[in-house]
Order: sequence, then C-alpha cells, then structure tokens
Amino acid sequence: MTANGELPSRAAIVATARESIARGSKSFAAASMLFDRKTRERAWLLYAWCRRCDDLADGQEFGHDLSVVPDPAARLAQIRAMTDAALVGEMVGDPAFDALRIVAAETRLPHRFAYDLIEGFRLDLEDWRPRSENDLYLYCYHVAGAVGCMMAIAMGVSPDDEDTLDRACDLGMAFQLANIARDIEEDDRGGRCYLPQEWLAEMDIPPGQHMKPPFRPRLAVLARRLVDRAAAFEASARIGTRRLGLRSAWAVLAAAGIYGAIGREVAARGEHAWDHRAGTSTAAKIGWIARALGQAVQRNRLYPVASRDPDLWRRRRG
Repeated sequence: MTANGELPSRAAIVATARESIARGSKSFAAASMLFDRKTRERAWLLYAWCRRCDDLADGQEFGHDLSVVPDPAARLAQIRAMTDAALVGEMVGDPAFDALRIVAAETRLPHRFAYDLIEGFRLDLEDWRPRSENDLYLYCYHVAGAVGCMMAIAMGVSPDDEDTLDRACDLGMAFQLANIARDIEEDDRGGRCYLPQEWLAEMDIPPGQHMKPPFRPRLAVLARRLVDRAAAFEASARIGTRRLGLRSAWAVLAAAGIYGAIGREVAARGEHAWDHRAGTSTAAKIGWIARALGQAVQRNRLYPVASRDPDLWRRRRG
C-alpha cells in the first residue's frame, strides 16, 4: 500500500517496473522503448516479475553479485506463493508480483509459462548441473525460452499460436546461450557451471577446473559452440518476426542484434573472453536499433517463410 493506505495504481507499478528494467538490463531497456506504449508497459511489468524472482533465487540485486542463499527451499516457496496469488488476481503487496498480476489480467497468459520459469529457479537453487546438451537446452527453456513465450503474449500473440510461440522461445534460447557464454567466469565465482558435463569431458577439462589458465583455450572452444548454437536459435526467431506488428518486430530484432553481438564478442575474444565482461556500448546499441528498423520494414523479404529447423531443440507444447 501507499503511505496513505491506498493500493498502488497501475501507473505506479509500471513506474517501478521501468526502474527495474533500467537497473537490471540496459540492453532490454533500450529495445523495449521501440514497442508501442501498451506493449512496452507490459514488457516492463513482465520483466520486473522475472527480475524479482531471479534476484530472490540468486541472492542478487537487479541481476548483480550472485551469492549463495541461506534457505533455498524457503525462497522457492516464497516465489511460488506470491506467483500463485498474482495469477489468480490477488493483490500481493510486492510491486514485481503485482506487475505479473496486471499482465496476467490483461492478457490470456497461460499460467504454465510462469511455472516453467519457476522450475528454472528450482534447478538453480538445487545446484543442478547439465549432463548433456539436451539438459542445457531444457534449462535454457526454463529460464529464458518460457520468458520469450510470455513476452510474445505481451506483444499480442495468441496463446494458441504455438508456431509463433516456438519462434519466441527460440529467441529466449538464443539470449540465454549467449549469456551463459559471457558469464562463465561470473557463474564459476558463484559456484555454478552451465557447460554440459559431457562437453567438459570431451575437452578433457576436470570438473570445477574450467576457469584455470591451462584450460582457457579449450574453454574458448566451448564458448564458441554456445555462441554458434545461439546463432541458430536466433536465425529461427527472426523468421517469427513476420507475424508481429512493425514496432514489436523492430524491438525483437534490435534485441536479437544486441544480444547476438555480445555472443560474437565472446567468441572473437577467444581465451580472453572473460578478462572483462563482454557488452555493447551505447553507440553500438543505437546502431543495432537503427539497423533493426530496416530489418523490421523488410522482414518479409529478409526472413522468408520456412519450416522450423527440425534439428533445433523444441519446447514441449501445451
């Protein structure tokens, strides 16, 4: 409630969500400005809930300074309980969870996507590690592909349009794979590793030793593999922009360009990829935004209709 005992207005919750995205993700904040107002606000609201859940699960503040949480089961129960309340339309009292309440009420948001994301938090809280490449993709779906589906619905995509949701999921998968490549060193400091154990064994890298200097050249090979996989999902996602309005397509293509550039920078740096955190400058973001406008205008020509690559990992529908 506000200081005078009144419930916070939608505008106040939107303002808090906007602050969250500005502090948590400069890349997504920049891309979100390209949406029309209604879509932009829903994207901010959805981001705020995702960010808050992630911070609760990881002991972070706006996605920074990963730490070990003292009672992971209690954190997960808290996330689930507040999400349950938000999805059934109850006032939660936490701006981020009330943000989810608003989005769920304004769209036909399938609750399963919210719970799929929470499953990703459970995996992290239980110190889960991927054994195989398929395990990696399943994790990426839970922490990012499901978010892509929810963002698509915030853009006006029908929850019944499974084909377009597949493409939206692909974009989330691309973003997460690029993030994993960029954050290998940061994750290691936090006691986590998202590189499949089978990949590490293939490169003869002992468990827990991948950041040691002797293994950096081999680690660079795996980072490039992540970036290559991300590029394949990104290419699939671009075809899905044909089914979006111009401004939504512009925002999606701008985000794809910005995140794709981060992945490519990691790959280009090789074994020095983690000397300092890869990112894109303000000028580079502006360049990707300008380029994306042309891509959005010409998307029907640039991204002709094609069946989704059957070799790409696919989320379970329904």
